[in-house]
Amino acid sequence: MRRAIYPGSFDPVTNGHLDIIERGCKLFDEIIIAILVNPNKQPMFTIEERREMLGEVLATLEHGQCRLLVEDFQGLLVQYAIEREADAIVRGIRAISDYEYELQMALMNRRLEPRIETVFMMPAEAYSYVSSRLVKEVFGLGGEIEGLVPKAVEARMRRKLDGN
Repeated sequence: MRRAIYPGSFDPVTNGHLDIIERGCKLFDEIIIAILVNPNKQPMFTIEERREMLGEVLATLEHGQCRLLVEDFQGLLVQYAIEREADAIVRGIRAISDYEYELQMALMNRRLEPRIETVFMMPAEAYSYVSSRLVKEVFGLGGEIEGLVPKAVEARMRRKLDGN
């Protein structure tokens, strides 16, 4: 079985994330969507809320025989990948600036654990500029985010904004 880790904040999960997961299922038998716990960031959603959202939207995703799991982790990603017996780490790349950062991380991870490969995937063109940070910023300023996140996620964002 080929197992991959797809790490990220997923705060919130975007259609770009889902695109990477759906296409990653063509390469892997199992993908662990790993929510990074970063105590230095102020997220919009709690870890539990992100787990719930991911579970909800993944149920609607075309993933064939690929098994999808949602977990959270903190600490060194490569150590988590070793513990979960992963073969690969999947990273989405939108632009050259992403590549430069991700290349450094992939090379460090390879140095720490040569057995684990890093697979870079580009999202569909429609999502090539979409990030969780940008979605939150546009949403917070009253901009339209339809089509950038699943409808269920947008509804949760609206409830958060309204204080519910």
